[in-house]
Amino acid sequence: MKDWVSTQLARRGIHDERVLAAMRRVPRELFVPERDRRHAYDDAALALSHGQTISQPFIVALICQALSLDGDERVLDVGTGSGYQAAVLAELASEVVSIERISELSVQARVNLAAAGYGDLVELRVGNGWLGVPDKAPFDGIAVAAAAPEPPPALLDQLADDGRLVLPIGDDAQWLVLVDRSGGTTRVRPLSPVRFVPLVR
Repeated sequence: MKDWVSTQLARRGIHDERVLAAMRRVPRELFVPERDRRHAYDDAALALSHGQTISQPFIVALICQALSLDGDERVLDVGTGSGYQAAVLAELASEVVSIERISELSVQARVNLAAAGYGDLVELRVGNGWLGVPDKAPFDGIAVAAAAPEPPPALLDQLADDGRLVLPIGDDAQWLVLVDRSGGTTRVRPLSPVRFVPLVR
């Protein structure tokens, strides 16, 4: 486990030193169910309750790297799940808002974040991630941990100019994509094939 960041992340193209350091600092074992803690650093997604998952470390790192955060940004995390990705984002941005549609997961995420020392660094919301958090917009970065057929219009509206949105697109065949907005122009770039639960409208 000691060198998992090098073997799972750096050797597979995660080169942002801030992201690698954040992945080393966040104790992933505190965000997985107790029965699976021996597998916390495996290169795999792990099951949560309510049919949800905690993404594999590489995908979390890839999302964070694609956001290109320098530490001064406001970021929206859609699909709190266990709170793990929100904790990593809290290492990389100045403000993190995370929204989860399943209230029980949000409650558990609050416990996990507090146990890991991030309780005061992430603002948790319960609600429809498809609609985002308009009262906190604009966001410099938006990370979505559920697949949509297209970038949700509300999230695009809440993205700041020069902001970045990273999300999985597709149904059976999904791609993680980067949506980059600059000067009124929106560009979409594929990053990696992935498999996520669907984003509920």
